[in-house]
Amino acid sequence: PGSTTLPMVIFSRVRLGLNPEMNALATLFITVVTVGVVLANQFMRAQERRRAEEMRLAFVQE
Repeated sequence: PGSTTLPMVIFSRVRLGLNPEMNALATLFITVVTVGVVLANQFMRAQERRRAEEMRLAFVQE
């Protein structure tokens, strides 16, 4: 119909030449993904530390 998807818009604009809007959009995507990966990594590391501490305490109590 009358709408286009974001990838189609990006690919068509890349062919025609990059403009500041595409640069800003790419920067935003990269930033959001990077922050998400860093937060997920921190969360997983905290969980692993808690699990290791619980295992250590379980062995000490026996």
